[in-house]
Amino acid sequence: MATAFLSNGSDMLMMKKAGSRLFDFEFWGGIGGHLEQGELNAPMTASYREIEEETGFKPENVEHFRLRYILLEVSGGEIWQQFVYFGETKHRRFVPSDEGELFWIPLDEVLDLHASILIKATLRHYLQHPGAEDIWIGNVQNGTDLKGTPQVIWKRMQETISFEPRNAPQIF
Repeated sequence: MATAFLSNGSDMLMMKKAGSRLFDFEFWGGIGGHLEQGELNAPMTASYREIEEETGFKPENVEHFRLRYILLEVSGGEIWQQFVYFGETKHRRFVPSDEGELFWIPLDEVLDLHASILIKATLRHYLQHPGAEDIWIGNVQNGTDLKGTPQVIWKRMQETISFEPRNAPQIF
């Protein structure tokens, strides 16, 4: 999946959905959806497509758009991978969406919205690290705090070392 969160000034564009194929209750999220054939290696292309389909914003209306999070989840035996982008819009005029209702929400109120654990944790992390350049990987771990509630574990993505140095000691 590809998801985008767009801000303008001190507000973030959020989508309120009446439900989904998985949930029959109202919840909030960003703009986005499933990657289509041909987009599997280009999630940013999918995100721009979803933004235009769901808001009417064209790529030239979005600035500072970049990948900030990769979210991983296991649900019903499937592994879900979600690429989360953040950017800023040049204006606030969106078109109505068939996917849900769009609202500009003050940044200091987005964490009060009813959103999934993973989306809420992503927004919290983003708001706590506003100028960070890193890409973070997030994974929900069930019952990892003292109360037994699910927590999101964050790891900063780092450059990969492809091979061990020659003659390196083997540790088994």
